[in-house]
Amino acid sequence: MKPVGDKSVTFMAVPLVIDSLDFACNAEVRRGKIAIARFQRLQDYLANNSGELEYAVTGALDANGRPVLRVDIQGVVSLQCQRCLEELEHVLDIHTELLLAQNEQELQSLDEDELVDCILAQPEMDVLLLIEDEIILALPVSPRHEQDECMPGGREDGKATREASPFAALAALKKTH
Repeated sequence: MKPVGDKSVTFMAVPLVIDSLDFACNAEVRRGKIAIARFQRLQDYLANNSGELEYAVTGALDANGRPVLRVDIQGVVSLQCQRCLEELEHVLDIHTELLLAQNEQELQSLDEDELVDCILAQPEMDVLLLIEDEIILALPVSPRHEQDECMPGGREDGKATREASPFAALAALKKTH
């Protein structure tokens, strides 16, 4: 049985727009799957845009009775390793709570609290853009494979390969003399 405000979507084909304050106050829920190719700004960070991400956006009131949006995103995106420049799978498991400010003045006062993530409430909030913002904020600044999985010089068949260093011969000579 789904909650009363649950309007599930399998794939987002059209923009999903909500009145964020109304959505939060009525404890509504939107969930579904989105093709990674749909995120325009995210494309600059990706090695490829295949696959899809699962999302849920839930409206609620926090412990102090303030309206919040809870954004949950799961899936895998392909980034480019900054060491070997090969594709790197990055797992997304994002859980964010965003406090909704009703105006610019409230937003400025709430932004002073570093423990609270706050956004301006909008009568026509694009959920796709909100999800994309959270994904971009969660990406690593410099994505890299683990040290033992990635070597300068490349990867072969998913395994790290190490090219012979021109100084290896010198090191061997130094040890023998």
